[in-house]
Amino acid sequence: MRAAEEAAFARGITAEALMDEAAAGIAQTVARFFPQPGRCVVWAGKGNNGGDALAAAAILQTRGWEIELRLAFPEEELGALPRKKLSVFHSGRSNTVPRGSTTVVLDGLLGLGANPPLREPIRSACREINRLRCEENAYVFAIDLPSGLDGENGAADRDCVVADFTITIGFAKQGLLADQALDRVGRIEIVTLPDLAPPDESATATVASAESLRPLLRRRPFGTYKNQCGRVGILAGSKGFTGASLLCSLGALRAGAGLVELFVPEVIYQIVASAAPPEVMVKSINSYHALGEESIDVWAVGPGLGSGHAEKILEFISTITQPMVIDADGLNILAEQMPPLENSRGPRLLTPHPGEMKRLFPRAGISRAQHAREFCAQYGATLLLKGSRTVVAERDQPLSYNPTGNPGMATGGMGDVLTGVCAALIAQRLLPYDAARLGAWLCGRAAEIAIFVGGETEQSLLPSDLLAHLGAAFRDLGDSR
Repeated sequence: MRAAEEAAFARGITAEALMDEAAAGIAQTVARFFPQPGRCVVWAGKGNNGGDALAAAAILQTRGWEIELRLAFPEEELGALPRKKLSVFHSGRSNTVPRGSTTVVLDGLLGLGANPPLREPIRSACREINRLRCEENAYVFAIDLPSGLDGENGAADRDCVVADFTITIGFAKQGLLADQALDRVGRIEIVTLPDLAPPDESATATVASAESLRPLLRRRPFGTYKNQCGRVGILAGSKGFTGASLLCSLGALRAGAGLVELFVPEVIYQIVASAAPPEVMVKSINSYHALGEESIDVWAVGPGLGSGHAEKILEFISTITQPMVIDADGLNILAEQMPPLENSRGPRLLTPHPGEMKRLFPRAGISRAQHAREFCAQYGATLLLKGSRTVVAERDQPLSYNPTGNPGMATGGMGDVLTGVCAALIAQRLLPYDAARLGAWLCGRAAEIAIFVGGETEQSLLPSDLLAHLGAAFRDLGDSR
């Protein structure tokens, strides 16, 4: 970030121009999650991070937000740019009555140049922000990084701001992605600045964004027909676990698969066939060996599959030449005998949660990022390591962090939907690495829309809500214009 700013200044770009671009992005991000203006408490420090907050406050004020301005320092101690933005804010006061009841907080106390420990009066300001979050249920937006967090390594002061959203300017800072920083950082949104160019294009890690993922979704030609959108085969379900197979099927349908065929054991065929949506073709499994002869473009294996027929499923995983997404019980079966993965004849995308990852590839005392890298270095598969900052890894590809989603996704069935979505994207000719990045982003964004637009809460969110809002997530990405 520092190098990019210096290069921009050398080209004649001013610090104020960058601040105005950042402020516009901050205001836009707040509006994405809270379309109805409410109350906004703005905490500003004396540096340019405070200037970003003040400039964003001026924009939000014109859009109907009720702004409560709180300066951590006397006005005369502010830098030149923050003082100028404060003057702009005061000159633009609005009498518009807020339409929403939400309270949000902008944390503009400290920027990239400040590291822990916190000092007064910033420490007291951070404590007040955290009080507002806990006692008044305010949503906290940290600008660039939560005040009190080290942007290099994610170390945090004991009074570090706990953010629900971190709007990082220009590029994601390394400390935001540290495992230890997760609960302080919350949802990451990157505000790209047109006047900043990355000084190094050979990044070993990246954060997925709508802007970076949008080129993966091309508009369909008008003459598109179903066989061009791929045929997904799903091997899933067992007695007592029929719902997982149905959620996976619906995920594949909602993500654009041309045809979805669900293969289930004979013992549950009648149950699944009567419960499945009419768009899904339900078939009973007569022979696992015969499945290889089916006309399928990509397989999804595992949701609700159970542990029966493990040897036959392991053989299926290793011998099928088509791409395959492996989840849930497919991973548990695979964990007992990893050689089928090493010897598999086609591309494999694995989607474990942390517990499944420990069984697949036991490692202790390392970060999730290192865990993923070591796994992919040993196995030729693509890995989607689920969690509150999903990691997508593949040998010779940058590690990709997914920023979307919320704690409401911590419920059974979310992974089944994701498996179906990823399978459908691969069926539409995306590489497994790109399908994993895009699928994780879409499911996370659908969960956000369900809560912030659809009226659900973190407690009430269901996998079916993801399915209901996947279309909005696709639209948000830019597929429908």
